[in-house]
Amino acid sequence: MQEDQKLLEDAKSVLAMNDRGSYTQPAHGLYPHQWLWDSCFVAIGLRHLDVERAQAEIMSLLRGQWHNGMVPNIVFRDDPQYRTDRNIWRSWVNPYAPNDVMTTGITQPPIIAEAVVKIGAKLAWPERRSWYRMVYPALLAYHEWLYEERDPHKEGLVLQIHPWETGLDNTPPWMAEMHDHQLPTWISIIEKTRFDKVINLFRRDTKSVPIDQRFSTIEVLCLFDIQRRLRRKSYDINRVLDHSLFSIEDLSYNAMFIRANTHLREIAKSLREELPEELIARMHKTEKALEELWDPYSGQYYSRDFITHRLLKFPTIATLLPLYAGSVTQERAKQLVQLLEHERGFGPAYPIPSVPLDSPWFHSKLYWQGPAWVNTNWLIIDGLKRYGFKEHAAALRESTLEMVANAGCYEYFDPITGEPAGAANFSWTAALAIDLIKTKA
Repeated sequence: MQEDQKLLEDAKSVLAMNDRGSYTQPAHGLYPHQWLWDSCFVAIGLRHLDVERAQAEIMSLLRGQWHNGMVPNIVFRDDPQYRTDRNIWRSWVNPYAPNDVMTTGITQPPIIAEAVVKIGAKLAWPERRSWYRMVYPALLAYHEWLYEERDPHKEGLVLQIHPWETGLDNTPPWMAEMHDHQLPTWISIIEKTRFDKVINLFRRDTKSVPIDQRFSTIEVLCLFDIQRRLRRKSYDINRVLDHSLFSIEDLSYNAMFIRANTHLREIAKSLREELPEELIARMHKTEKALEELWDPYSGQYYSRDFITHRLLKFPTIATLLPLYAGSVTQERAKQLVQLLEHERGFGPAYPIPSVPLDSPWFHSKLYWQGPAWVNTNWLIIDGLKRYGFKEHAAALRESTLEMVANAGCYEYFDPITGEPAGAANFSWTAALAIDLIKTKA
């Protein structure tokens, strides 16, 4: 109890340190802007401290919403020192981008509805209704955009066009697909001449985090090359898909989208609003389509290539996120829970690793290729509770809080030793630690 109180105070200090007034930056220096799912997780924690500030976090995020409904993964600060960040993306090349706010041209996991409902639970009904009424049009437009632009064949699953859209930036399925494509000539030259060693000196991220915990410079250049191609096509999905480098129906993204759809239906019902029948039908189709990502031979879910429908069989923490989606059967959920019980898989001392320990991709401190993250733990804890696996949820909650209490509010953690990695004073780690402490049951 005393440990929880100390962690609570430390977490509050982290959020105060990263507070930019209307939004919370993920971490000082490395992440100065507003990120989509970061702000949603932050709002979930902030609601316990200041519900109005939590609401402001979401409204600040929605000011970057495009006129076609997309919510971008980053809303940029307008300080002169960040002009380069804004110019790399040039959101203004797309006619749907907002005029007075600079953003990226891609999105991120749709956790907004989750944050909205969690905030709503802190409000008395009249205030909750007003809150829902305030955000409902934006939420509806976002979900309709996802179906309109990212499920062009109306098959149920939505596609992503850049690894950054998944939030799990260097997760193995995407990195494997990226490495399978021929390097652009200019990047090949850099690799052959080993000029990437020089470029390392100018990387902003490695000034804050050890380089062995981040992407390689060649991978960074490839990711920016993909972004440059999207910008060249003005982030127009039709042009992007005509000559797409690669597009993937990401498992983690679709699992989170299913849960977001459930929340959107609940919000609409609370407001006595009728969702469009076609939208409801497509929501149900997404739930059914998730089973197309199940591989009976390995007993896991995987992401899928959008064009070929080939499963990308690289085990990652995404296989557990259908628990959060809440749409799979109890029997299937039981099969997933069993994966948590293997010490050399997803069940080391400080679970849950983003890649299982027995994967050739596993690296204990390399971003989304091994470390344990508080946000994915939080999502899985939520799913475990709803499926009735109370003991598993309690154990994961306890190990997660122990990990943060011992090491501090870092970005991610070594799942074997619990050692901290990534950026220090990380906002969503602090916010979700607060939520886990405040919502023990």
